[in-house]
Amino acid sequence: MSGRNRSGDHISKDEFSVRDVRKDDISKDGAGQAAKGAAKRTAKKEPKRGGKGNAAGRMWTAVWMLLCAVLLIQIWGLSQRIEALKERMDRLAQIAARQQDRLEELAEAPAARRADGQDGGSGEGPAGEAARTGTAQVSGQGVAGDRGSGQSGEKAGPGGRASGSGEPEAAHKVYLTFDDGPSANTEEILDILDRYGVKATFFVVGREGSQAEESLRRIVEEGHTLGMHSYTHDYDQIYESVESFAEDFERARDYLCEVTGVESRIYRFPGGSSNAVSHIDMRRFAEYLDSQDIRFFDWNISSGDGGSFLVPVEMLIENCTATIKDHGTSVVLMHDGAAKTTTLEALPEIIETIQAMEDTALLPITDETSVVQHIQWESGSQEASGSDR
Repeated sequence: MSGRNRSGDHISKDEFSVRDVRKDDISKDGAGQAAKGAAKRTAKKEPKRGGKGNAAGRMWTAVWMLLCAVLLIQIWGLSQRIEALKERMDRLAQIAARQQDRLEELAEAPAARRADGQDGGSGEGPAGEAARTGTAQVSGQGVAGDRGSGQSGEKAGPGGRASGSGEPEAAHKVYLTFDDGPSANTEEILDILDRYGVKATFFVVGREGSQAEESLRRIVEEGHTLGMHSYTHDYDQIYESVESFAEDFERARDYLCEVTGVESRIYRFPGGSSNAVSHIDMRRFAEYLDSQDIRFFDWNISSGDGGSFLVPVEMLIENCTATIKDHGTSVVLMHDGAAKTTTLEALPEIIETIQAMEDTALLPITDETSVVQHIQWESGSQEASGSDR
């Protein structure tokens, strides 16, 4: 028997089959292992979902959304403030329009009375009537006459009720008046007045200190008129009673006399004589001032700078100059407060505009100045008339 046919060397079909299967299994296992290795390598290369990159993206998205929300809130807030300012300006425009209408009515009243023959046909108007009768005839917010010039010659002097040969002749006499000073602006106001050669009237309060006292002395020394505007400017205290008013008045008068050596002879009520604050008839306070030989002055032109907001320069110029030609006597109300920066800016152009008007004079208040009063208060006069302040 040949070696190929020996039983020990014989390979059956079953053995071939088993070996083939095992080989196939090995091949399959190898392929599986390779596939797993490739998957692992791919997984290492690919970023995992929910990793640091996506977390950072979500964080920046949240930040931007927060910033957008804050910006929207700010825009909404600004929109609300703008609407509130618009409403306030509308109200102010309405008030200004009512004041203008009131002033126009009062300006027309003297002409109407002359047309009706109430001035005795003299053509002199209220000031002439006052000069004849020696009384302060008033009509609402219109111009009234002097109570007789020269009555207090012995009291005359700079800053008081000035005496002299009389005011210059002019169809339109304009009196610039400043309330509530002295302040940090007073020196600059005085510089401007000096530059234009203009004298004005300062209704001051009892503000003490070296700077205030220096301003008071300069007002007097440079020929301006010094008036009282109360000592405290505290409505509740001043108008509590005639006695409290008198106490405040005397304190103001004594203080100004002590600082400047001048006894002031004119007064302006805080809030004006037509204020709505006092619960006591303002005529009682007017009668008290008269008993002290003191005249009080209101105004018939207002700059509009009495509020807590700043009035634009252009509006101040218009308010102070637009109706001067409607009055023989114009008492212009402005305020001398540290916060009234636009009033200070507008003053030069206000002066230039008035000086450019024909037959118009800028003057300080004197004994010869016709009073402007909002109320009728003397014995026999009509009921007090209200006015815009």
